[in-house]
Amino acid sequence: MSATSTQRIYLSPPCVGEEERKAAMEAFDSGYVAPCGPMVDEFEKTIAKIVGRKFAVAVSSGTAAIDLLMEEYGVDSSWTIFAPTMTFVATVGPAWHRGAKLVFIDSIANGTIDPELLDAAMKTNGEVAKRLVIGVDLYGECCDYDAIAEVAEKNGGVFICDSAESLGATYKGRPAGSSGVAALFSFNGNKIVTTSGGGAIVTDDEGIASRAKSRSQQSRAKAISYLHNEVGYNYRMSNILASIGLAQLKKLPEFLKRRAIIKAEYKDLLGDKVEFLPEIFSGSNNWLTVMLTRDSNARDSVLASCERSNIEARPAWRPMHMQNVFIHGMDEGRVVFSGGKVAEDIFAKGVCLPSGSGLSDDDLKRVSEVVSNSL
Repeated sequence: MSATSTQRIYLSPPCVGEEERKAAMEAFDSGYVAPCGPMVDEFEKTIAKIVGRKFAVAVSSGTAAIDLLMEEYGVDSSWTIFAPTMTFVATVGPAWHRGAKLVFIDSIANGTIDPELLDAAMKTNGEVAKRLVIGVDLYGECCDYDAIAEVAEKNGGVFICDSAESLGATYKGRPAGSSGVAALFSFNGNKIVTTSGGGAIVTDDEGIASRAKSRSQQSRAKAISYLHNEVGYNYRMSNILASIGLAQLKKLPEFLKRRAIIKAEYKDLLGDKVEFLPEIFSGSNNWLTVMLTRDSNARDSVLASCERSNIEARPAWRPMHMQNVFIHGMDEGRVVFSGGKVAEDIFAKGVCLPSGSGLSDDDLKRVSEVVSNSL
């Protein structure tokens, strides 16, 4: 079939139905359509319970969640932020806007941050009292929570976790997002659970949660007049979006099961021709299945074949130290890269395959056939 006559297969589209429609209408009919309401409260309680945290604060995006945590610690040009080079730019975007120095750390085999390289980098970069480590869960697999927490504490750093991609995953039996002084999630349209756009901060620290909630609502003080003791942000999640999220969370076990099946099928259908990004810490939510081709030419061939066949596939994340903006930052002394070629190799070979929870068996076979024929 030609690309024009074949329905497009997307990478990870929202998997929504009548339950989400009904929930949104109930929120609409209740009159709570603004960034407040009972659905937001219930969504926060549910997220906190799933990840084993005491508190959750629902916000407008994962990026907003990161920015609120930057604000919590007063991150500015005097701070040094340590983060994996293999991540999405939003992980470090708020810190960059605040003028912080960025130290990007190379990966272990699964693409997550290398704790040994992190330890070495923390010994030579930044003031002890102004170091923040951002661990990132990648493609649904948790980073090495215990090792990163140990390194951060030993070197005087604050550890937070970007768990945007890992809701429902586990690390040594513990939920994704359960490590660090705080963690964050994204509920963007391509995530395993979506609110169309949204995010959350999770923490066991009541002060962090309370301040994040206040700042997400413009830091308005409790007074009849519009009284502000600090300037906040318009970062709160709306009640309607939270209602969609609640309906989605009920389906999370089903989504996790389906994505595991999809990954297993890809391995069965393609495993004799390619490798896959290894899972080092069991318990991935399999947000995206990432295969590894023999080199960048093979990767590009697969991507081109998929596009001709109306299939959305993408390269693995381009490492941050290879992004133009941060290359310029290295020249200016604001960016440091610590490591070798692990992340670069994953980028050169990696292809993210369609992995949505609603991917049909027929579409999975169609993707596999196109990929197989292009190798």
